[in-house]
Amino acid sequence: SLESSSEHPLAEAIIEKAKAENIERKPVTDFESVTGKGIKGIIDGAVYYAGNQRLLEENGIDFSTYEAISFKLSTEGKTPLFFADAQKFIGIIAVMDTVKPTSKQAIEEFAAMGIETVMLTGDNQKTAKAIQDIVGIQSVIAEVMPQDKEKHVRTIMEQGKKVAMIGDGINDSPALARADVGIAIGAGTDIAIESADVVLMKSDLLDAVAAIQLSKATLRNIKQNLFWALIYNTLGIPIAAGVFYAFFGWSLNPMFAAAAMSLSSVCVVSNALRLKLFQPKFHHSIQNYRTIKSKGEIHMKKTMIINGMSCEHCSGRVEAALNALDGVTAKVDLQAKTA
Repeated sequence: SLESSSEHPLAEAIIEKAKAENIERKPVTDFESVTGKGIKGIIDGAVYYAGNQRLLEENGIDFSTYEAISFKLSTEGKTPLFFADAQKFIGIIAVMDTVKPTSKQAIEEFAAMGIETVMLTGDNQKTAKAIQDIVGIQSVIAEVMPQDKEKHVRTIMEQGKKVAMIGDGINDSPALARADVGIAIGAGTDIAIESADVVLMKSDLLDAVAAIQLSKATLRNIKQNLFWALIYNTLGIPIAAGVFYAFFGWSLNPMFAAAAMSLSSVCVVSNALRLKLFQPKFHHSIQNYRTIKSKGEIHMKKTMIINGMSCEHCSGRVEAALNALDGVTAKVDLQAKTA
């Protein structure tokens, strides 16, 4: 009920799970989002808190009994969310960001291009370290408050480095605006997209790699066009002006000069149009990263209600169709009309 009033991606995961479990929501009053810590609100006249460890500590709630559980969840790469009322600790819900199959490859592609990667996250150090081990990111700055992300980006820039910031949330928008290049994920919040210079249409880090490669190809193309235009005009203009006529008898017919000028434009435009054929070049095959196995991998069980099955043939076709999906193992119960 409390998370239903939040716009955080982790809240969305909890709400989806609650819907699957048919849990009824209760009305919440005096809802408040505590930046970088969590949320609180009143349900049935009682105050409830949901958030990280800092939120509970600030409100004097003891959760020492559950510290071992929290530690275990964090080392598995999960984010523990703590829930409590005004007097006591209630429990933990663990949420895990699913690492996209191409994220590890994207980090390696950045490294191959000589680009250092840093992960800025509000998650605790143990969770961040677990994700770092999965994707092989070079350095991690964890437990960062939303307002401090921009400060960390500024600190790196002050070291004389060029910074591209990739983000998708409201908390990322100041850092996106501060960076030399802000890159927003297409599925991110509107304010993050507004703050960024580049928007990735697909939520895939490999697109960020492709964007950098395309930018380098574009700059290389511009330099090629400038080079040939400069050489062309350096040779052509003195001849057209008659500079060499007195010494070598060289001259240029105006009709040929006009044709040559048009040919120059055609060459420059044609070279620029080659960018339409651009394809990113990755050092590793994407297929190698389709499956990422990690400690604490989550196996989800979902029950589907399938009406219309009337015989073993029907259930067999449904089971075959579901098992054909990548990563799915299905068992169909004809009598219960479920899978």
